[in-house]
Amino acid sequence: MEMTAALKLTLVSPEDYLVTEIDSLVRREYVAGRVYAMTGGTNNHARIVRNVFRSLDSALGSKGPCEAHSAETKVRIRNKRDTRFYYPDASVICEQNPGSDYFQDRPVFIAEVLSPTTRRLDDGEKRDAYLTIPSLQYYLLVEQDSPDVVLYTRTETGFDRRIIYQRARSAN
Repeated sequence: MEMTAALKLTLVSPEDYLVTEIDSLVRREYVAGRVYAMTGGTNNHARIVRNVFRSLDSALGSKGPCEAHSAETKVRIRNKRDTRFYYPDASVICEQNPGSDYFQDRPVFIAEVLSPTTRRLDDGEKRDAYLTIPSLQYYLLVEQDSPDVVLYTRTETGFDRRIIYQRARSAN
């Protein structure tokens, strides 16, 4: 006798996600109706994120419209296929959403710190989504366990990928 089981997947609306995220004890990201809990990072990850944020905040100062945001600020990405909410490790926003919003729509800079467990997501799914944001000019990827840094920069024809620093690899 053959038996089949149907898996019923209930998708969450962006509005319901935002309502439940307000009181959530765990940060969660949202991708096309699915909600994913985020895990904590290592001390190296936290140190790099803190240093990136401090550098951005210091460079921007308080004179212009642009502000550095920490990993506590969600970025919303809306395109023809879906809506997503991610928590980048650091970002710069020059056109702020209203203060009552729980997310930003127009980052000009986003940084993610890569670890063995987040690399596929940060340098894959998230990168592809972030690069669709019309306001985004720069996407920075920083390795957690080595001094490797990659920068994506918007050009007239798309984004150019440039290695900012890469440690010498051994021939072994």
